[in-house]
Formats: sequence, structure tokens, C-alpha cells
Amino acid sequence: MDKKEIKQRIEKLRELINYHRYLYHVLDRQEISEAALDSLKKELFELEQKFPEFITLDSPTQRVGSQPLKKFGKVRHPSPMLSLNDAFSEKDIKDWLERISKLLVPEEVKKLDFYCELKIDGLAIELIYENGILKIGSTRGDGIIGENVTQNLKTIEAIPLRLKEVRPPLSSGGRTSKQFVVRGEVFIKKKDFEKVNKEQEKFNLPIYANPRNLAAGSIRQLDPKITASRRLDFFAYELIGRGPTLIATHEGNHKVLKELGFKTNPYNKYCKNLSEVFEFHKEIQRIREKIPYEIDGVVVIVNSNKIFEKLGKIGKAPRGAVAFKFPGKQATTVVEEIKVQVGRTGALTPVAILKPVQVAGVTISRATLHNEDEISRLGVKIGDTVIVGRAGDVIPDIIKVLPRLRTGKERDFKMPINCPICGNKVIKPESEVLSRCSNSDCFAQKKEYFKHFISKGAFNIVGLGPKIIDRLLSEGLIFDPADLFELKEGDILPLERFAEKSARNLIKAIQSGKEISLARFIYALGIRNIGEQTAIDLAEYFGVLENIQKTTPEELQKIQDIGPVAARSISGWFYHKRNQKFLEKLKEVGVIIKNVGVIHKLSLRGKIFVLTGALATITREGAKEKIRQLGGQVSESVSKSTDFIVVGSEPGLKYEKAKKLGIKIISEKEFLKMINKIY
Repeated sequence: MDKKEIKQRIEKLRELINYHRYLYHVLDRQEISEAALDSLKKELFELEQKFPEFITLDSPTQRVGSQPLKKFGKVRHPSPMLSLNDAFSEKDIKDWLERISKLLVPEEVKKLDFYCELKIDGLAIELIYENGILKIGSTRGDGIIGENVTQNLKTIEAIPLRLKEVRPPLSSGGRTSKQFVVRGEVFIKKKDFEKVNKEQEKFNLPIYANPRNLAAGSIRQLDPKITASRRLDFFAYELIGRGPTLIATHEGNHKVLKELGFKTNPYNKYCKNLSEVFEFHKEIQRIREKIPYEIDGVVVIVNSNKIFEKLGKIGKAPRGAVAFKFPGKQATTVVEEIKVQVGRTGALTPVAILKPVQVAGVTISRATLHNEDEISRLGVKIGDTVIVGRAGDVIPDIIKVLPRLRTGKERDFKMPINCPICGNKVIKPESEVLSRCSNSDCFAQKKEYFKHFISKGAFNIVGLGPKIIDRLLSEGLIFDPADLFELKEGDILPLERFAEKSARNLIKAIQSGKEISLARFIYALGIRNIGEQTAIDLAEYFGVLENIQKTTPEELQKIQDIGPVAARSISGWFYHKRNQKFLEKLKEVGVIIKNVGVIHKLSLRGKIFVLTGALATITREGAKEKIRQLGGQVSESVSKSTDFIVVGSEPGLKYEKAKKLGIKIISEKEFLKMINKIY
């Protein structure tokens, strides 16, 4: 981008961030996630660092919050309530340390140590005590002027109305200083958040999006009784005034706060260097789900109060502290191009090629757009700034387009009329949302079909990866998956990078995969609309392959969860002569199908299992297969219909939800005993 485009980008980012900050901080509403807003703020901060000539006084990086609500009286803070700049990686933290070290003398740099606090997802407040009695409690507001919410804050048990005396004295006279200013975070625990939302649902009221919104909304209630009913909590994290000038460290501040009668966070930790900071950050991220309130990172603070004060501030953030955020599950980036992939059934899937961005700790550079209807729904164009997200290990999705950041150079995407791989015509049946390549011999389809055939849920041929499949197809050594079982060592040895031992191991792996269960075999065939569970249902219902080959769509629809579309797919596949010849060929090359045997093996029929935590003596895939072989179903989420949850070490939120719903919880040992007894 040239300077004119950079200036335009900065201006648009400011406008958009200010809009979402107003929604979030003033109206307690949000249209995008906090992680997405953080990503926008980080981009703006980095652009302004590179081009300081474009920084303006009204930039979001130069301010803390928005205007206070008019329904409360205004309070001017004794000193500004500053915000924090964000860091998202260890490199960001190292860069921060390098920046502040330049402002210190070598002796001070050598003495640098840190105090780490949990960054709680709540509402920052300030408390002013005079002669040991709480006088004023206020919100952050715009950082200079906040809202007077004293009566509401008095309802929170964790906030003392009178301070304890502290010895040794913090000021002359042997008693507490005349005025103390204490800052901290009001929040709500996860379990109390759920209780409030259940009450909201009960009375057909809107539920709260997150604990931060609920805490903020509760503090801003005109009736303190409502605030009191919300069971809010509080941690103190900062002490300002005459007292702290005699305290050497931030860690010392926390000790004094505790002595004064404040609740401080027990997870907070002193770290002597960055290695310990990184170790602490990783540990807190690991146990994050077990912490009873929401957090989104760790605050890293220069421990020496003297050095902290010397470092001063940059904009509206202190130089001596930074918020080391956990990887966000959403981020903003730019769609650089939209390409089309061809799948094993000929389906054309548009994929967004993204400017690389970190999401949930992983760098992603592409996201699925599914189909033309999805592109139309999102309104996405090539060149758009978008919010991308990922949950677990699934392919990232584009969640939202940010049209306010458009420059006019964005381009519309159109699905190709010819297959980008083989050049044949693209068709779109009226009953489907997907466009497809009309050529069943399309190389891309073949390649994807081979990958599916040898995948974990199908023939599971270990060592036969996509690159080898590509080579075998390119060399003309295979034309359909049955050809795999006829390969010899001599066919593979001439290929580049194939030694005698690796060729022998590959042939051995292929040959050992010849014997397969009926359910896996059906899934391996790659019939459209047929997943692993439907393949299991077919195997259980018909018992042998020949029965499926002879069946009708009407008979197929008698099986639970098989509708007209899936029934036609199954029947049509087996009716096609080309597929009949393929089945014969598989039999000729020695593939053996293990048909479903005695009916007692389906003793888990109708039972739904959920797995959580790490299993020690059986893999997660192995456990799922055992359940399915016995007629049970495996779900990825806990609901009232779940029958059992199998719990390994370090279980996640599924375990907590199962306890609340009263789901039967069994250990790995109990699970193994259950399935072995059935066998």
C-alpha cells in the first residue's frame, strides 16, 4: 500500500473501532467478538507505530473508553485510569521489553523483574477511601471522568466498607493514609452467570452475551437491589495515593491491599524474568477452563514501582505494563483471492485465500466459503476485510465481512463455468446448492476420492499419503483404488526418493489393509451423502454387502436418519454398472469384508456417548470405533440425550456440563470394562 492507502486504512480502522467501542463500553452491546475487536486494534496500533505522522488525538489508541452514561453522577478520577496495550505472542512481549529497556539505564535493565496478574473479563472500577471509609466508587468511563456507582458497589461483599489498619505504617501517624485510591475488577463467576441467564430465559427476557456484559449491566442498575441479586465479585489490583510511594514493588502493593482487607487474586505470581512469565502464561492457559471466572490473558507488569513510574505512559497506556492475551478464536484479516477446489464427488468449493493471521494460536491462510449461497449471504468480495474464526481443529470460517473498510477496489467472485482442473462444464442441479464438475474422470475428483478411500475411517492405510497418491496417479500406476492392492515393490522403487525399505513397508501396509469391516467398507466407497454413522447404520441393518446391493430406496428409508436423498444416493450408486465392476475388482484383488456377525454385538444400540479428556490405554478414535461397532453413537457435544460421558485426564467443559445435566459419568477403566464385558 502507498501512503495515501495507508492513511485511508488507518482512518477507516479508527471509525470502525470507535463504533464497536461505543457499543461495547457505553451500551453494553457487541456486534463482533472481543477477539475480533482486539485484532482490529492491533492492526491500527502497528500501522500508527510505523507511520506516526498519521496519529491523531482522537485515535482509539490514544484514548481509554467512551463517555459516561448520563443516568449517574460524574466523578473525576484523581489520576487517569489507563488502558493497556495488547501482546499476542512471546515475540510481542520480547519487543515490549526491548522498547522499555531503551528508556532505562543498564543497572535498571538488569534489575527488571515482573508481577503477573490474570486479566479478568469484567468491569474496571475505582474506589476512594477517606479516613478508612469508602466514600466514592466509580466506573472507568473515559479514563478521566467515570460514573458514580457507589451504592451499587457497596452491595458487593468483596469490597470492604472500612479499611483495616496496616502496620508498619504507610504514612506518618501510624494509621492508614487519609486517602486511598484502590482500583480493581468487578466480575461474575461462570456458575452465577449461568444462573442469571436461566432466570432471564424463565421470564422471556434477553440473555447476556458474556460475563463482562452482565457485570457492567449490573453495576449500571439504578436500583442497588438488582445489583445485589447478581452475586458480583471483586479483585483489587492497584493502589494509588500516599501509601504506595513507600512501597517498593507492585507485588508489595498487592500485599498491602490484602492487609487493608481487599480480596486479591490468588493466581497472581511474581516472575523474576521473561522465561518465568512465559511459563506462567502457558500454565494459566492450560488451566483456563478450570478457573471459575472468565479470563482472556495475563497482565505483565514491571515489578519495581520506581521504574514503572519512570517509564511513564504512551498515549493512554502505561509503558510498564502489557496485556499478554491468549490466542483469540477470532481475528480480522483480508481476503486476497478466492479459489475453487474440486472434491471427490465433483463438488466445487470456493476457498478464501487470506492474508496470514493467527487464530487460536494457529496461523491460518485460507477459509472455506462452502458455496455460492454462503458467499451471497456473507456478501464477501475479493479484497474485503473479514472476521475469521475457528473452533477446535475445524477448517476456519469467515464469520463476518466489515464493509466499512472497503476502498472501492474490491471485486465480486463468480463461480467458473468450466472445471478449473479438467476444463469440463460445471453443472448445478436444481435440488442442490453445490456446483459440480460434470466429468467423473476429472483428475481432482480421482485424487480426492483416493484420499477418502485410504483415510482413517475407511481402509486406514498408514504411510500412503496425498503426495504418494499424486505420484502414483501421475505415473499412471493406479486408475482406481482397487489398483492399490495390485502394486508391487518394483512398481514403486523407480519413483524418486523411494528406497527399498520404504517401498517394502508401503506395500506391506497396503496388503495388511485388505481386510475391512462392512461399515468401514461402505464409508470407503464415498457414496454421496453417506457419512461414517450412516455407513454403520447400513451395516447393522443389512448385515452383508449383497443385501445392500439388492435393496430399494423404499427399504432404505426404513432405517433411522436415512431420508429420500440419501436413499437415492445409495441405491443409485449400487445400480451403476461402473460401480458394480469396481466392487468385483475389489473382490478379485483380495479385499475381504468382515460382515456384521452376532446381534449381541450391538448391545450399545441407541446409546449416545461423549468423550472428554486424554485417554491413556486406548486412542480416542479407537474408543469411537468400539462404540460404533457395538451399535452406539458418538457425539461431540453434551446434551440431555447423552447417555454416557467417558472422562479421561484433564477433562474440559463437557465434563462440567455433564455434571449439571446429571449425565452418567464413567472413567476410562469403567468404559473398557463395559465394552469388554459386552464382547
